[in-house]
Amino acid sequence: MTFSSLVPTNTGNILQKLDAMRLELIEQGVDVINLSAGTPDLQPPQSVMDAIAKASSDPENYKYSLMDLPELHDSVITWYDKRYGVSLNTNQVIAVHGSQDGMATIFHALVEPGDTVLVGTPTYPIFSYGPKLARARVITIPLVESNDYLIDFDAIDTHVAQAAKVIVVSYPCNPIGAVAPREWYEKLIAWAKQYDVIVIHDNAYSEYVHDGEPGGSFLSVPGALDVGIEFNSLSKSYNLTGIRISFALGNEQIIDAYKKLRSEIDYGLSFIDQVGAIAALADVDGTVEKNRIAYKERRDAFCDALNELGWQVDYTPATMFTWFKLPEAYANDSEGFVIELLKRTGVICVPGSSFGEGGEGYVRFALVCEVDVLLEAARRIAQSGLI
Repeated sequence: MTFSSLVPTNTGNILQKLDAMRLELIEQGVDVINLSAGTPDLQPPQSVMDAIAKASSDPENYKYSLMDLPELHDSVITWYDKRYGVSLNTNQVIAVHGSQDGMATIFHALVEPGDTVLVGTPTYPIFSYGPKLARARVITIPLVESNDYLIDFDAIDTHVAQAAKVIVVSYPCNPIGAVAPREWYEKLIAWAKQYDVIVIHDNAYSEYVHDGEPGGSFLSVPGALDVGIEFNSLSKSYNLTGIRISFALGNEQIIDAYKKLRSEIDYGLSFIDQVGAIAALADVDGTVEKNRIAYKERRDAFCDALNELGWQVDYTPATMFTWFKLPEAYANDSEGFVIELLKRTGVICVPGSSFGEGGEGYVRFALVCEVDVLLEAARRIAQSGLI
């Protein structure tokens, strides 16, 4: 039998390998500290759990939804106006099963096979794999520390810019945690208009900017609605990774094309999940602010401890992750460092190479444990002999 070239040829990615090692170590009695996947350990809002519990008891909610509830769109529109100062209408909003699903499907509405999509590196893997699923040609743009990990539009070859159909951007970004200033978005919009390029912006971590101004929205910059859309997820902001609900918002033509595509492949989000989303967006529990405080405390404590113990690391500006340059001995072997660290300490993190060629030489830790556990992880790392 032969299969699609999109099917990976390897037997499993590094996260699967690390999880298998984790289970082996647990069987051996090792106390494992898992700082790999970005799954919040914080509790979902009580108001959301109550709303979902109530909705789950109604048999009508187990039918196909087919469309987003009007109340859901009203909640999203109010949220974007209040939080980001962005005015939207219901034709500029569609709910999806998480941003991962959105990034995996949006390109089928935007490109033909062979069209060019530009993506930064390092980056979250679905940003590259999504356009590949649509048989687009993906060209990566280096995100480098010397330019604050921002895409340098002046450095993009003119022929590449002229060929580009879509550009994928994300700030604050996973895994790097970099933040883009407003003037960078202004350059992005001007560049997109100059070359007639669609912008897809992922905004999953705008609530977790630790230093400086609060995170904003790409759509709040004049001209953004002319050129693109934004995905914004409830997963990390409200500790709802298992609910899988996100929104694509922005340019009405793009959203309309995406809605038509999804009508052929999807029967809509569960009514139960939509009710949960409505409750989350009301945020009567103050969950977002509590989370913001918690992740900044965790970042500060973890970075303080590592610096004091001998690994000189930068304070990642945003997100629920930290992004560190590896010790010199492992500068070109992030996977080797991660595996050896797990063997010696029981601490799990993710190699930078998992996020594309631009990630080699770095490592990502997820801040998904309480401060005392992060301090224990730092102590073990310092004693590992790897630093």
